[in-house]
Amino acid sequence: MSIWKRVGAIIKSNKEEAPVKATNPIEDSQVGDIINVDLEEYVVSGKLTYFDRGFAPHRYAYYLQNGNDMACLLIEKGRTYECFVCHFVEGSLDSPHDVPTELDVDGDVTYHLDNHRSDTVRADGNTDFRGNDDVMIWRYFGPEGRYFFLQWQDGKFVAMEGTKTPAGQIKFMKGSR
Repeated sequence: MSIWKRVGAIIKSNKEEAPVKATNPIEDSQVGDIINVDLEEYVVSGKLTYFDRGFAPHRYAYYLQNGNDMACLLIEKGRTYECFVCHFVEGSLDSPHDVPTELDVDGDVTYHLDNHRSDTVRADGNTDFRGNDDVMIWRYFGPEGRYFFLQWQDGKFVAMEGTKTPAGQIKFMKGSR
């Protein structure tokens, strides 16, 4: 081996490898990925990313499908991740101005308004909302760790009822693409 080949090999071995970008599966999962929640596997059929214009996203909604069963995994980002496994609820309201501070569902459960905000949403896949538009969100809390979420965009309400689930019990797997 010549001296020049040796020098070239030494230079090549000292090159730094490109840094591997750290991924966060809670925020980076995409349509087609698989999410395991409460020992049930779902395929992500849609994803909503909520943010204030000019700021990083702070809430994610994954539309999940397992056969005919539809669910939503709602993740709110704060100091820690708050995760809610929700199922869609049928109902109707006419205007976002008609949303009450106390919500009675089927005369069975009473929810109290926890917070209300307006965000911009980015939509991927099969969701109920249009991307790059504003969405109003109401979060209610009820007895026994139950939660109720109302979302409104341009005349359409989406209601979800669910429970809080620890982020450690949710498994994210990349789908085959």
